[in-house]
Order: sequence, then structure tokens, then C-alpha cells
Amino acid sequence: MTQKIAVLPGDGIGPEIVEQAVRVLTALDLPLELAEAPVGGAAFDAQEHPLPPSTLSLAQSSHAVLFGAVGDWKYDQLPREFRPEQAILGLRKAMGLFANLRPAILYPELANASSLKPEIVAGLDIMIIRELTGDIYFGTPRGVRNAPDGSFAGEREGYDTMRYAESEVRRIARVGFETAMKRSRKLCSVDKANVLETSQFWRDIVIEVGKEFPQVELSHMYVDNAAMQLVKAPRQFDVIVTGNIFGDILSDEAAMLTGSIGMLPSASLNDSGQGLYEPSHGSAPDIAGKGVANPLATILSAAMLLRYSLNLPAQADRIEAAVKAVLAEGLRTADIHEPGTTRVGTTQMGDAVLNALSRS
Repeated sequence: MTQKIAVLPGDGIGPEIVEQAVRVLTALDLPLELAEAPVGGAAFDAQEHPLPPSTLSLAQSSHAVLFGAVGDWKYDQLPREFRPEQAILGLRKAMGLFANLRPAILYPELANASSLKPEIVAGLDIMIIRELTGDIYFGTPRGVRNAPDGSFAGEREGYDTMRYAESEVRRIARVGFETAMKRSRKLCSVDKANVLETSQFWRDIVIEVGKEFPQVELSHMYVDNAAMQLVKAPRQFDVIVTGNIFGDILSDEAAMLTGSIGMLPSASLNDSGQGLYEPSHGSAPDIAGKGVANPLATILSAAMLLRYSLNLPAQADRIEAAVKAVLAEGLRTADIHEPGTTRVGTTQMGDAVLNALSRS
């Protein structure tokens, strides 16, 4: 059966890195139908909206979405609803992509590229599971107003609302426990229960769900301590589950433990397994068009697409093995280059992965 993949390159380096991932997927000779559409700033330029109805329809009707990156400084003056970043938020909400899986894996060849000492990060393999459609990013009411009361009455104030429904917490907690069951059976739930009512509610629900998974060792950690522990002793973690805003921050922090955010893929899934797959980094408009961006995170995102949405783990393994082989050969893009390795560009790195794939 042919499976449909929506390809949304986006802005900045998005088209360059997505091109390499598409080359890799095509080389596998699978029954895939790849359909491309504009998103982000590119879509605004073409259709005056970062997420046109035709793009959203394509994404919703596809088995999975391969996404590049959105954003550029030239769009910063647009009203918020028209900024490129609204496209990804809109896709998450419209497709119900509530579970964000972000692996932070340190490849042995990149141990010296990490910002921490090799002995601290060697063997690092963490899966951060971030709730993606709730929390303060989506909570209402929100906005700017004149403060109605209190010490600052009459002054302008900005406000956002952190909120979670019980069902939202239960479903992401269950993803966390199910993921832990497939790994080392250790799950750390990160919150701020000592200060936030929302976090105490989160913790109580996670504990309840944990009773369904007695084989999993459940621990809890405040987010500020978790941030410290990630740079102090990151290998203590296996699976982390947390809310939207805390997960946003912690997953980017964990990315730098691996040497470069350019190495990290991500998956955002809904209840049916339909997913959006994208590199963890941004659009990097400062290097767009220069052919120096690292495509490996996007290529590894394509591997996650095969694993989680298309149920093709063997083909995902092939891509991941090819990436490891390329790193073992000493090929590096600028973000991970170090003395003694060979610096290559975006297309050259894609060529190398394809050559390694052909040998597998």
C-alpha cells in the first residue's frame, strides 16, 4: 500500500536539509507518495498565511509529515498570527500532535564536540517526552490589558495561563510509561509542584497512571533541579516526561550535551500514530543557501517517521546505521567539525549517507 508523506520544507535552511532527507527516503525504494507544500514564511509570501488551508489539508490527509523549519527575522514585524512560527503551532493543534519525542543521543565519535567532559556524557541516551498541545503556550485567557487590581492596578500587564486537563496529563503520562517499558524502565516526571498548582495536579495524575505500570521506576524532579542535573549527571536519566514549556527548555538543553542541536531529530505524534517529524533546530537564516547546514537531524527525523508512523523499523535502522557509519568515517559539517575530521557541506553529507545506505 502506498503511504502518503507531506513534505513541508519551510524557511531558511529548511529546503536544503529536507532535500537530503527526501533523497534518503527515495533511495529506500518504498511505496511512498511524497507531496510538497509551502509553510511558514514561504507560505506567507505565496499565500499571505503561514499555514494555508491547502497545506493543512495535505498534512491532515497524509500518514506523516516531514517538516523542515520555519522563521526568519524579516517576518518579526508581522502580527503574531501571521508569523511563520504560527504554522507549527497550528499543525500541532489541528492534527492533535500531543506527544513530542526528542531523543538526545551522544554518538561516540562526537564525544569531544559536547560542551561537557566526555566522561560525563559518554554513552548518553535520553528520551525526552514533552506534552505539546496544552500548558501555557495554549492556555487561555491570555493577552495584554490594564491590570484590574493589586499593586499594579491601572498599569499595562501581559498574562498567559498555565492549565492542563486531566485527560491531557493522563495520555502523555501513558506515553512516558509505555516508552520506559521499551527501554530501561525508568521514568522521571519533571514539574514545579512546590510552586504551581498545575504542576501538583500533573504530579498527582502521573502517580495515578504509574500504578498501571508497576514495572517502571517512577521518580519526580523539580524543573530547576532537572536543568542542573542534565549538565551535572545526565546519564542518570533514561526517559523524562514533562509539560510543554518545561519540555521546550529541557530538550534544547539536552541537545547541547550531544555536541550539536544539528544532530537531534524529533517526532510529534497523535493518538492514531500520525506524526510530524522535524529536526530540533531552527531555520538558521544566517546560513541559508550556503550549503553548510547539517542535514543529519532531518535524515534521522525521517528514520523516526519510518519507525513510528509507517511501522518500518528495519528501514529506520538502516538509516540510523548509515548515519553512524558516516560519522565513523570522520565526515563532519561545520557545526560538529573538529581537528582530524573532514569538513563537508550539506549535499556532500547527504551523498555520504546515501553511499552508506547502499552498502547496507
